[in-house]
Amino acid sequence: MKTNAARILDALGIRYELREYEVDPDDLRAESVAQKIGLPTEQVFKTLVARGDRKGVCFAVVPGNAQLDLKALAKLSGDRKVDTVPLKEVQPLTGYIRGGVTVLGAKKEYPVFVDETIELFEVVSVSAGARGTQILIAPADYLRAVRGTIGGIAAEGGAPLRLDSGLPPTFRGLWPIATPSTERPYASPVYFAAFHRVPCRSVQTIRSHSLR
Repeated sequence: MKTNAARILDALGIRYELREYEVDPDDLRAESVAQKIGLPTEQVFKTLVARGDRKGVCFAVVPGNAQLDLKALAKLSGDRKVDTVPLKEVQPLTGYIRGGVTVLGAKKEYPVFVDETIELFEVVSVSAGARGTQILIAPADYLRAVRGTIGGIAAEGGAPLRLDSGLPPTFRGLWPIATPSTERPYASPVYFAAFHRVPCRSVQTIRSHSLR
């Protein structure tokens, strides 16, 4: 099903893929969507609506396996304090219902802040603006389309999603293989360091879901 979000990408000349899935109204979690469309959860980005005390409403786009770091978002957006808006306000603000919120085609243009881990992948998934349909798109194209600002706004289990140590300077900009670890909740056998020293599930997984 082609949505308004997809039509906006068409108008911009941006390549994408629509991937549909069966909707369970009782389970709209990003983890479930990821399983249904065949992508790792960290490549399925969810769009949250937040409000700052200075700048007002904004979109926050973070990986499906992460939480929004409100303090980090406030710092990035120029607010002193930020919080997600109540669910009852989401549709009036965006025109979208829970499980189908996306930046593209929203009722009003708000500032868009995207977690920096989006740059680790060749393709990511975001809602197409309707439950049951996801857009698969290259991160650079998505950022261009939504005019997003990149920053570290995601956390897992209350801790920042990124790791600041683990790779020698020699390996920066490469895809080095690291030793598997079970001690950290987000550690993995592969460190994909093209942009940041951040662990990913596997290079093979990322490559297998490329749009190319």
